[in-house]
Amino acid sequence: MRKIYTFAGLMLSGLAFAQAGAPAPYYNGFNWTQTGMALKSALSTKITNTHTNTLSYNEAEEALRIVDLDPADASHNNVLLLYGFSNNICPSGSADDNDHRRRNKESDGGGSNCQWNREHTYAKSLGNPDLGESGPGADAHHLRAADVQRNGDRGSEKFAAGSGNSHDVTSQTWYPGDEWKGDVARMMMYMYLRYGNRCLPKNVGVGTTTATDSNMIDLFLQWNAEDPVTAYEDQRNTYLGNANNNYGQGNRNPFIDNPYLATVIWGGPVAENRWPNVFLSTDSFELAAGIVLYPNPATNGRVNIESAVALESIEVVNLNGQIVKQASHPVASGNVYTLEDLPQGFYLVRLSAQNQTATKKIIVH
Repeated sequence: MRKIYTFAGLMLSGLAFAQAGAPAPYYNGFNWTQTGMALKSALSTKITNTHTNTLSYNEAEEALRIVDLDPADASHNNVLLLYGFSNNICPSGSADDNDHRRRNKESDGGGSNCQWNREHTYAKSLGNPDLGESGPGADAHHLRAADVQRNGDRGSEKFAAGSGNSHDVTSQTWYPGDEWKGDVARMMMYMYLRYGNRCLPKNVGVGTTTATDSNMIDLFLQWNAEDPVTAYEDQRNTYLGNANNNYGQGNRNPFIDNPYLATVIWGGPVAENRWPNVFLSTDSFELAAGIVLYPNPATNGRVNIESAVALESIEVVNLNGQIVKQASHPVASGNVYTLEDLPQGFYLVRLSAQNQTATKKIIVH
């Protein structure tokens, strides 16, 4: 005989986006129930429409004096240098300074000793067409302060797998360094969403393309997962995201806000999820095949969940990505669970078991 366990008392947890661990107000109203290419397209539209202040190349240089400041430097005098790895401050007149990761913010220019300049992480010449020094070529989300010599060493080489400090992998490829590879990956993802075919990931890095998107390479997904977001990335993303700031662009890099978005879009290694209380999930087709929800549409706020495996968690999510009901480690006699007291509306039910997740849609009349 089939027995039914009722979760009439599932915890209510309508989330506010202002909470810690949830999206910034920038994303208010965004539909987080999307996955794959639909989510990619929606985020692309978001960061394009909110890019209200287009910087000139000179303005982008001024922006770097602000957004690239070292968060650990109380004096606010030094910018961090992409690809750098030595914590020493370059002594005046030094001829061997290209391994440093900090430099005085006023020491920008074209000189070879103790100076920094703008590095296009998406190399200008690798764009289609060349990115130039306006539009994508002046987008501060992918421009970084870098030692003049080390910037020249990288040149227009494509990014490739490596380990340790930044270095040439071959005469035509470049490893950005263990400290910077996640930064680079997230910038390449941003440029792809913001500028589309002009900034394809496969044109700036060496790696196997993903099964879901022939333009994305697994190298950047791996780097995004292996090298978490730092306070430095958050600092520049938040500043540039506010168009009221001097040299603020108005848009953000979503992959800095939450690296897990890349996993939801392209799959690959599971990156850090910085929004654990927001519905973001990839589905297991094996688990989904063994689950049935009925009746659907549901009536009287009640829906049954029949599962071939014991469920470890159940979450009911509205179209704003907010969890409205949830239960952890539900215990049922038999293979049917029942949700009750659901308000009228359209929901996604997220089910987890055996390190897999599945999502089902329900309508409650």
